[in-house]
Amino acid sequence: MSEFLDSSIHDTFPKALIHNAARWPNDIAMREKEFGIWNSFSWADYLERVKMLALGMHALGVKRGDVVAILGKNRPECIWGEVAAHALGALSLGVYHDSMNKEVAYLLTYTGATTVLAEDEEQVDKLLEISAEVPTLRHIVYFDPRGMRKYKDERLISADDLRQKAVEQAERQPGLFEAEVAKGQGDDVAILCTTSGTTSNPKLAMLQAGPFLRHATAYLRADPKQAGDDYVSVLPLPWIMEQIYAVTQPLICRNIVNFVEEPETMMADMREIGPNFVLLAPRMWEGIAADVRARMMDSTRFKQAMFEWGMKLGMKALDQGKRSRLADFILFAALRDRIGFSFLRSAATGGAALGPETFRFFLAMGVPLRQIYGQTELAGAYTVHRAGDIDFDSVGIPFDDAKIRIDNPDVNGVGEIVATTDGMFCGYYKSPETSQADMLPDGWLKTGDAGYLKKENGHLVVIDRIKDLATTALGVRFSPQFIENKLKFSPFIAEAVILGDTKPYLSALICIRFSIVSKWAESKAISFTNYTNLSAQSQVYELLKAEVEKVNQTLPEPQRIRKFLLLYKELDADDGELTRTRKVRRGVINDKYGDIIDSVYADREMVPVDAVITFQDGTTTRVKTELKVVTLLPPPARQMAAE
Repeated sequence: MSEFLDSSIHDTFPKALIHNAARWPNDIAMREKEFGIWNSFSWADYLERVKMLALGMHALGVKRGDVVAILGKNRPECIWGEVAAHALGALSLGVYHDSMNKEVAYLLTYTGATTVLAEDEEQVDKLLEISAEVPTLRHIVYFDPRGMRKYKDERLISADDLRQKAVEQAERQPGLFEAEVAKGQGDDVAILCTTSGTTSNPKLAMLQAGPFLRHATAYLRADPKQAGDDYVSVLPLPWIMEQIYAVTQPLICRNIVNFVEEPETMMADMREIGPNFVLLAPRMWEGIAADVRARMMDSTRFKQAMFEWGMKLGMKALDQGKRSRLADFILFAALRDRIGFSFLRSAATGGAALGPETFRFFLAMGVPLRQIYGQTELAGAYTVHRAGDIDFDSVGIPFDDAKIRIDNPDVNGVGEIVATTDGMFCGYYKSPETSQADMLPDGWLKTGDAGYLKKENGHLVVIDRIKDLATTALGVRFSPQFIENKLKFSPFIAEAVILGDTKPYLSALICIRFSIVSKWAESKAISFTNYTNLSAQSQVYELLKAEVEKVNQTLPEPQRIRKFLLLYKELDADDGELTRTRKVRRGVINDKYGDIIDSVYADREMVPVDAVITFQDGTTTRVKTELKVVTLLPPPARQMAAE
């Protein structure tokens, strides 16, 4: 195992960076693919870029306690800017690059951000459009100069001009950067990290540098990485887990962070790197599994037969706690190479639940997938599966710096998950009353999740959000998330929302996976024009009916889906239907699609829709269509008796 940083000495991000650059100046710290070429940055380069940004921002007037926001896709500049802000004692605030204007304005206004580091023209446009709503915003630093000549706003400054200010600042005050870094302490608040915000605007967890580094080190003891290991950063940097994987762990163990050229080139770029470990959201694992199965549908009968045989061998071996060498030879080795997973030692998923079927699919394939679980307030994940100790229903066991208990358990041991870690946040920014509401007197955090600890192995099983656990009008208890994950294992289903709370039975709103269903439709010579038109095709309904019926066979009879319909659009974070980490906002769904939901339970066969869809660029389109309600099963017996 590689030498880990001593976070008791180097207790802030800039101190850790200076230490690494001094001892290993020429080792590669980062790579970025640009115009098809991988550009490398050493630890010395990393420090130089951070120093120039910090001195430049100091020249602009950024001071200790200010908030510096970072807005853009995953790029080295985002991490340099974050660590530079910490060097000055400022708080970094990551903003999701695809956030709508309203979301960005809320975060900048709420925090009083003075400076924003923006990636390019697209993000600058967003900031200028909302500038009247954010009176504290004084400086917008942009890194990509393309398209910026036409802008004259006095708040704008290019990264090149900022660097020139930094050079002048260094000449005026030699040693300023090192002096500012030395002022920093481990208990300083360094990061403002947005929570998921499933019910309202996100809260901002205040995370201190020292505790955050200590917790990230505990993570490395549970799931080891070492110097020189490759990691590909694809999940948004503002998310707490990407802060762990792409920002903090590299400072501790000196692994290499790789940035893909564009989201669309992710899989090809990942194959070029051949990462040693990855972190992907459940929707991405589901998408990869769906893509693999879709490719098999396009293959020859011989390849399809080999795939099915290989999967059966792999699943059988997995159930016996082994790997099938034959399946690896005939199928899985080539498949892992195809998707860039040949050198993986560890793969993780978090942010939402991953269905057991998808989990088993990748483990059978030989991908060392691990479930993780945690909260932003506790510095991200604090449980993980260990190698050789996989439980498909659980999220693993706690790190050595974490403690978990179940409060108010029922007769089955199910209650609220309560936890604490070394990385515990120190409250929500500007919201002490909310902080107190989520904390217990003993300093532990109420997670709001229902779960239990397995007596036989100590694994934590997470059932669902407590507020999302539902009961039908006939008293049937169910977890919507559990059933939704089963549905999303289908390559044809992108999203699903299970209904039934206080209703007589369960039903589902389903969004097709357009990329796969469109390919399937083309192979069947089914003509269509767009998503809405494709989802309304009778053949597509028959296809999805078969998929839902497969899931029903795995569920207890009272929890089976009795009706479903296909939505006319994809669920979208821009419309508030999902969080930026792709969790369903059930309250928004119930409000927005209330008429459709009522029609499902009113026994209508068709539901008319007349709606306006707003795109990210502000353009709109009107949708007029009818949605077919498919009945799979008759109403429950007690319901029929009542009628």
